Amino acid sequence: MSNESIKALIPQLDAVDESPGAAALRARSYELLRAAPGALVVDVGCGAGRAVAELADQGVRAMGIDVSDQMIELARERWPSGEFRAGDARALPFEDGEAAGYRADKVIHTLADPGRALAEARRVLTSGGRIVLSGQDWDTFVIDSTDPELTRTIVRKRADQVASPRAARQYRNLLLDAGFRDVTAEVHTGVFTDASFLPVLTRLAEVCCEHGAITRAEADAWIADQRERAQADRLFAAVPFFVAAASEP
Repeated sequence: MSNESIKALIPQLDAVDESPGAAALRARSYELLRAAPGALVVDVGCGAGRAVAELADQGVRAMGIDVSDQMIELARERWPSGEFRAGDARALPFEDGEAAGYRADKVIHTLADPGRALAEARRVLTSGGRIVLSGQDWDTFVIDSTDPELTRTIVRKRADQVASPRAARQYRNLLLDAGFRDVTAEVHTGVFTDASFLPVLTRLAEVCCEHGAITRAEADAWIADQRERAQADRLFAAVPFFVAAASEP
């Protein structure tokens, strides 16, 4: 991912992380990890590092891993006491069985071969270690607008730009295929009704425009509609977030 793409991504991540319900969803992922104080938990695709800091506050030894050096630098700036390292989900910088927990939030859909990452998760997890996956299904964004047909196009075409856009609905089967046991799956719907979510909506349309899926005029009109809705307290978007957890045999 280019530096420009990462700069565009950060406001989206912040908007989602700071939205109502996001803290509760992160807390649920920590609960599902069942990590003991001092245990090593690997947060893969840690982004700006919020989860690493929150896990550390619970006494867990959390290590944030991200493929982007820029994200790692940002995480270190925001959370100076946190542990962060650059690394790839497909080749983690840990010994076999070194970690008690593995967490990947809004990560698996970015990978063309999620199964390879989950095989790597099994390698680094100790026997009985816990894995938690969470994220959105890119084909199930619900957005109110004055042009439903264009909105359907934007959601569908934006999903087409994601490596594995429907990975979240596949979490359970992916974990089973990777050999994990005691697999559970949940869904938590995020509802967004104010301007804090505008960067996410704007980026949906901009990416579609950049790839020629919609015209510049269509993108501008759609973004203007969402901006007007936010200003009038009429914005509405709902995004299902799927959470799956399992244990290493």
